[in-house]
Amino acid sequence: MLEHMDTDTPPPTPKNDSPQTPKAGGDMDTDRNPNTTNVNGEVMVEELMEEEDESRAEATFRFTVENFSKVKETQLSPPVFIRNLPWKIMAMPRHNPNAERPNNKSLGFFLQCNADSDSSWSCSASAELRLIPQKDGVETFNRKIQHIFYSKENDWGFAHFMPWHEVGDTQKGFIKDDRILLEVYVNADAPHGVAWDSKKHTGYVGLKNQGATCYMNSLLQTLFFTNQLRKAVYQMPTESDDQSKSVALALQRIFYELQHNDKPVGTKKLTKSFGWETLDSFMQHDVQELCRVLLDNMESKMRGTCVEGTIPRLLEGKMISFIKCKHIDYMSSRTEPFYDIQLNIKGKKNLYESFQDYIATETMDGENKYDAGKFGLQEAEKGVIFQSFPPVLHLHLMRFQYDPNTDTNIKINDRCEFHEKINLDKFVQNPDAKDPAVYILHAVLVHSGDNHGGHYVVYLNPRGDGKWCKFDDDVVSRCTKAEAIDHNFGGFDDDISIRHCTNAYMLVYVRESCKEEVLCPVNEIDIPDNLIERLAEEKKYELQRRKERSEAHLYMPVHVVTEDQFCGHQGNDMFDMEHVHYRTFKVLREMKLGPFMEMLAGSMGYPVAQIRPWPFQQRSNCTFRPTMIDVENDLEKSVVVLAENDPPWYVFLEVVEPDSDVACLPPFDKDSDVMLFLKMYDPKAKMVCYAGHVYVPISTRVEELIPIMNRRAGFRSDTDLIMFEEVKPNLVERIQDYELPLDKALDELMDGDIIIFQKDDPENEECELPTAKDYFRDLYYRVEVVFCDKTMPSDPGFNLVLSQRMNYFQVAKCVAQELNTDPMLLQFFKTQGYRDAPGNPLRCTYEGTLKDLLSNLKQRGPKKLYYQRLRIPINELENKRQFKCIFVNSKLKEDREMVLYPSKNGTVADLLEEAGKQLQLPQDGGSGKLRLLEVISNKIFCVQKEDVLLECLNSQGTKTYRIEEVPQEEISIREEELLVHCAHFSKEVFATFGTPFMVKIRQGEAFAAIRGQIQKKLEVPDKEFEKYQFAIIVMGRQTYIPEEYSVELKDFLPQIVPGGAMQPKPWLGIDHINKTAKRSRPYMYTEKAIKIHN
Repeated sequence: MLEHMDTDTPPPTPKNDSPQTPKAGGDMDTDRNPNTTNVNGEVMVEELMEEEDESRAEATFRFTVENFSKVKETQLSPPVFIRNLPWKIMAMPRHNPNAERPNNKSLGFFLQCNADSDSSWSCSASAELRLIPQKDGVETFNRKIQHIFYSKENDWGFAHFMPWHEVGDTQKGFIKDDRILLEVYVNADAPHGVAWDSKKHTGYVGLKNQGATCYMNSLLQTLFFTNQLRKAVYQMPTESDDQSKSVALALQRIFYELQHNDKPVGTKKLTKSFGWETLDSFMQHDVQELCRVLLDNMESKMRGTCVEGTIPRLLEGKMISFIKCKHIDYMSSRTEPFYDIQLNIKGKKNLYESFQDYIATETMDGENKYDAGKFGLQEAEKGVIFQSFPPVLHLHLMRFQYDPNTDTNIKINDRCEFHEKINLDKFVQNPDAKDPAVYILHAVLVHSGDNHGGHYVVYLNPRGDGKWCKFDDDVVSRCTKAEAIDHNFGGFDDDISIRHCTNAYMLVYVRESCKEEVLCPVNEIDIPDNLIERLAEEKKYELQRRKERSEAHLYMPVHVVTEDQFCGHQGNDMFDMEHVHYRTFKVLREMKLGPFMEMLAGSMGYPVAQIRPWPFQQRSNCTFRPTMIDVENDLEKSVVVLAENDPPWYVFLEVVEPDSDVACLPPFDKDSDVMLFLKMYDPKAKMVCYAGHVYVPISTRVEELIPIMNRRAGFRSDTDLIMFEEVKPNLVERIQDYELPLDKALDELMDGDIIIFQKDDPENEECELPTAKDYFRDLYYRVEVVFCDKTMPSDPGFNLVLSQRMNYFQVAKCVAQELNTDPMLLQFFKTQGYRDAPGNPLRCTYEGTLKDLLSNLKQRGPKKLYYQRLRIPINELENKRQFKCIFVNSKLKEDREMVLYPSKNGTVADLLEEAGKQLQLPQDGGSGKLRLLEVISNKIFCVQKEDVLLECLNSQGTKTYRIEEVPQEEISIREEELLVHCAHFSKEVFATFGTPFMVKIRQGEAFAAIRGQIQKKLEVPDKEFEKYQFAIIVMGRQTYIPEEYSVELKDFLPQIVPGGAMQPKPWLGIDHINKTAKRSRPYMYTEKAIKIHN
């Protein structure tokens, strides 16, 4: 909160006084009304800028407050437009309730910006608020602000700009005739979220931000304005490329749209072509890495084309790495290409110092002498010198570096100056006098923020003529040279408490002699006709799709099935909704039935008289059957009404038989006729066949259908039949009396009812499912189960259709038949209910059914069980214990993971005997005897005795069990000898790593001999082993062993501590650098490596 200053002279511009926005609470005014008009004086606005350009970036304007002493309410100036937004001066009296002095009233002075937009607009601006003196010899009193204005914080300034009595004191010189002059200088960026026409104001358009792709947008704009590269990109052959996977085509599309569009261009198709998921677009990546990956992709696409080699010609320079001996005439060198240069800016005043640091030589002396072959080790200088610089020079300023002290990435905000024109001749081995290495600054890529994130923009000098533009995602605006260059050096502002976190991190320079060629105009003739046509077709298609999406609410889908889709269906009703292939039509919801039928007839290739629609209806008994529609009376009804306003609409379309010569479908009397569907069941094949449909009067007796059924099924006309009515799932009732009429024989006769028939054959009784009723009961319990191999994490598995009434062995038999194995050599696991992973194993004595096994799974999800193959029968396995351990060979390498099956009541000796059957130990030099070690956090906890019961061992947490062969020399341990546990650690004793082991020591033995044993066991070279240190570790404390140490066994034995407790057994620690693969720094979610997958 700002405090006023009691002084006799105007206070200086405050350094640590933060600007505030007037809000409720404290000194903030809660009743401020932005529409308040002044009542005591005339409002005056005086513009000090001659040019009246509402899109300008900066302006200075004044506001005269009349009758200052009588002001009690907020005073607002008329608006002045900057960046097409209205800016106003706002002044008001403010009271400080916390002030103890009598003069607690202050002048509140704010800058207000109100965009005429309901969207989330924002505008970043800096301003200087000034109180203008009206007396000679008095300095202007000013304060600075910087703020992002948006709807919730649309004003910013000082609640206590100056004490009220000082402003009103005529001796101070700020008031005259009871009026004061307030002045504001505003410099604003182009706004976001409001109507800002980048094309109109600059001639260029921006790129949309997908979430965190501002870094990519900056790079794309830089590449786009490298005109020679843009021309080459247009020439890449993409005619046969998949538009969703081709990076080259996506880049061509973005460049074309940046060149021709009037609105910001999207980049989603480009990131999709990278193979990125949505999350990748919300992660900030490294610009240099993206630049290299993208250029590599383009370079490979250009190979074998007319633009092959464009990228190397533009971006490839050459440097010479050398090592030069100081005292002899010998030098080794090699030439290396580069596409960019990484410059250190920490502590460097300007770019030239960074280049000087880059080519600085390093002295190789002492232990680091250079091996000069026949000349032996020599003192030398190592360094690089540039052989040539490319036409386009990419310089990456190393703003982001790893700090080993904090073990994190940090951003370096040090000031490093760069110039609009640079001469790099002094860094070239042999400079060319005819073509000096003079470069013009073309692009400045800028980062605002810290190492955890921030915002990226790019300042571009598109034509190399010094006219700069700022590209901030979708907003492009003109800017000054100072904004593009001077303001991005980094370092400190005038106020040393405010550090500049906005600074350049990448610079692009263009060689002055190549400027005309690199920045040449790109005209329509440079774009292949086939590319223009393809992009035009894409645009046309997208507009059509957009129109369809905007009009989607006017349409509804109609799914049409014919009798062809009923054939082969083996389940309830007439078809399977999940697997049937519909003919889908998108029709206007308000389309009348008449035009709808004409459209259907035309699409299906029939006259209207030869088709009849039967809408499907969901019955209360869970069946889905066709129902009658009154075509004559419903012709004027819309399809959405006929669908009962519940799209999609499912329709069975009845058509005349293809081979029939009839002109129209037979008539159907809705009052006296009924349409029935017929199915034929074959018990021997356990199959149902569709047998068509029939129109019959309701009064028809059941027996009158028998000739029709026999003819449809191809039976003799006098074949006896058994009939069933398919009422609903798991309810198929036999029709007993064939002499009854249909409305009496069937349950609630309706259109779409289904009659199933089969031969009345005594041989059917020998079949597994002798009747249709048995078949549909079995069908009701059928379920498709996915079986996955538990030992393969990504196994897709295989599907089996089984009955939920099967027991364990019936399921095992079916799975074993699929896998071509013995059912007893399979073990099954239930799926965990809360996640898709194997749960507890099933016992072979499980008494439940398959339905019980699947009961905990989601009803609509896939039904999944896991299995694993066994080496011993499941009934034997269940009497044994599964025990996992690691076998480590004599070279301390983890050979393999072992799964052993000793007896449940067995001991460690039984486990080792079981392991011996699987292992093939070397015959020479080994003892042939095994031991079991318990390892926790890369340290040996203990050696398990052979008489320990296995039920006492528990491998939970970080504990693992290790089996190894006992070395011959460790078979017998004398009284003066001891086996000591050894483990590797790096600096901290808790940072153990690698494979622990044991070593035999002897009382009085020189420790140098033990070091030799360990070196031999670890197979470490002498030079590296010299860096190893050894320590005795007791209760987490290390005591380093001196070179002259001789073994004292008591140092390695547990001691009794006060209280009678026994301390843990000491172990021998080996302190050295952990060279196993690891990250050099902690992983952060923003550090995902950039990959272009296509």
